[in-house]
Amino acid sequence: MLLNKQIMDVFKGQELIEFSRRFQTELDCKKYLSELKWKDGFTCRKCGHQGSQIRKDYARTCNKCSDTESAGAGTLFHKVKFGLVKAFYICFEMSTSTKSLSAMYMAKRYGINRKTAMSFMHKVREAMKSSGNHPMKGEVHVDEFVVGGQEAGHTGRSYGGKKKKVVCAVELTDAGKVKRFYALQIKDFSAKSLRPIFESHIDRGAQVQTDEWKGYRPIKNDFTIKQTPSELGLNFKAIHTMIHQVKSWLRTTFSWVSKRHIDRYLSEFSYRINRSQSKDTIFHNLITRMVSKKKIHIADLI
Repeated sequence: MLLNKQIMDVFKGQELIEFSRRFQTELDCKKYLSELKWKDGFTCRKCGHQGSQIRKDYARTCNKCSDTESAGAGTLFHKVKFGLVKAFYICFEMSTSTKSLSAMYMAKRYGINRKTAMSFMHKVREAMKSSGNHPMKGEVHVDEFVVGGQEAGHTGRSYGGKKKKVVCAVELTDAGKVKRFYALQIKDFSAKSLRPIFESHIDRGAQVQTDEWKGYRPIKNDFTIKQTPSELGLNFKAIHTMIHQVKSWLRTTFSWVSKRHIDRYLSEFSYRINRSQSKDTIFHNLITRMVSKKKIHIADLI
């Protein structure tokens, strides 16, 4: 019978050779997934019984109703078409690389279909989304930008409908460096559209600083906001640097970013930035998220 709890050998580091040694076979990956999935003990998905047998492939068979559940079932690894080894490698690259990674690159690198690669990468990005459980505190700067650049004939915040509008926020250290970063697509620059990033990612006690855009004024009723002239970004150097980085990353990685998927790309960018201080466990953290998330159908992604 499976013991209710087990101590897991967590993979740490970003070295490809060490990673390749650890995850050589499908069984290596299934073992890792099973230890994460049932770290707090097994409960049968059908009858709720907690006793089980471990199969050779690390699946669990219920002692009461004999239902067998694989390590990847019901997670974002559910029925991965190209195998868990390649899936683990894609997760490793997406979590540890500082380079731009497109679906075409992954497809060629791992010998899989481009659409299949794109679908799985979107699942990974779903796992990279913030839970919103740890709002930013201290000094926080908020600003907006558009993806794709300014259209001819439009000035200021007046843009055509084809451009994707985004609001972002950075939490700064005492030295003025970026500690955390979040970004969300918005419909327009109204207070109604700007408010979600405050509600989801900023603590009520944070000292928020924005430029003088009128859309932030109604939000002052619920958050401490100081509005300062932007001076062409000179008063918001840290957040403008991040905006430049995310726009460059999107432009050089993807030939076109749809409104449907841009929030996932922003989650991927933010995930790498926000876990830059804990890179040793960034892969393990991502796999943990992949296991804890419920399976997603391709139709829901694309």
